[in-house]
Amino acid sequence: MNTPGPAVERVYREHRARMLAALIRVFGDFELAEDVLQDACALALRRWVAGVPDDPVAWLLTVARNRAIDRLRRDRVGREKEASAVPADFPEHSVERLLSLGDERLSLVFTCCHPALAEEARVALTLQAVVGLTAGEIARMFLVGEATLAQRLVRAKRKIRDAGISLAVPADHLLPERLTSVLAVVYLIYTHAYGTGPGLRDEAVRLAKLVATLMPDEPEVLGLVALLLLHESRSGTRLSAEGDLVLLADQDTSRWDQVRIAEAVGVLDRALRHGTVGPYQLQAMIAVQHAQPPPDWARIAALYSMLLTVEPSPVVALNHAVAVAESVGAAAGLELVDGIEGLDRYHLWHATRADLLRRQGREGEAAVAYERAHELATDPADRRFLAGRLRDAPPEPR
Repeated sequence: MNTPGPAVERVYREHRARMLAALIRVFGDFELAEDVLQDACALALRRWVAGVPDDPVAWLLTVARNRAIDRLRRDRVGREKEASAVPADFPEHSVERLLSLGDERLSLVFTCCHPALAEEARVALTLQAVVGLTAGEIARMFLVGEATLAQRLVRAKRKIRDAGISLAVPADHLLPERLTSVLAVVYLIYTHAYGTGPGLRDEAVRLAKLVATLMPDEPEVLGLVALLLLHESRSGTRLSAEGDLVLLADQDTSRWDQVRIAEAVGVLDRALRHGTVGPYQLQAMIAVQHAQPPPDWARIAALYSMLLTVEPSPVVALNHAVAVAESVGAAAGLELVDGIEGLDRYHLWHATRADLLRRQGREGEAAVAYERAHELATDPADRRFLAGRLRDAPPEPR
């Protein structure tokens, strides 16, 4: 007897976002689209025992469409809206369109990032609808309860339905407002995935490149693509074989992915030719300096200073202070670090202070700062690294 499970799982994994986008476009309801697609997969597990259809995506879409129409017809509200909500016929070429790289998946990304939704809802909805993560997986990423996260997702989907937000790439004059949110969400997906393995990071890079297919001349989109490629070029050297953190200065540069670095530099050059420099381009320019050792710390400090004027934040200020410490000296860097507010619960602020104190011979104070950093860190590799630094630091005199 054939076991259809792997085939259904593969088709669902590879084409879920595209099928979901088509169903949402037709029926205008996130929850309905998700439910009927799940129903279609459940039926496939029973029906595909005799063999996988020649076009499994078309099979699933047809079943999902029929289930959605049946559900709307059974529902009183659905019957009242049937003439306008249910199309007479599913577009004949929709499957072919879904299988092409184009607006359906982009439309889903832009819908998830609608400005009417709160930022945390945009990220969570994109992770679920486009990337395919479960509510439990997303909840663990954001350190919230699964029930809380699930309610957040339900509210976001119903807001899209009730507000009549269409599944479409917005008009040109609305793109700048929506684009900022889209790029922020894609970058958040990447940064949250940085310690989880390549799968979700690859998805973030793919999404960034997908947005770039829509707006190939938008410099900030190109800047984000370049930035993610540069981060990825070094991802294989961030941890040791034992899973311990390896600082950038100690990484084996011969193992950096030069193909990705070259691609990133080319994409960044295209972005900079437009003559308007935004935060993602500036971050990519900084990453290029790190990717071509030895880094020019004075140049990096100047770039962070520019970034502070464009996108001021305590974390950017902290990175600027680190660059100043490397280019001018630890005392100058520590003065800047101590002037930053709002990072008392950020472990890297304490770790940076500890390092700069240690470099000035203030070992006891450094130990206190390392201890606080270790208390706040959540990533196991970060905690092991800080524990090692703490063991090496003499205690503060009593």
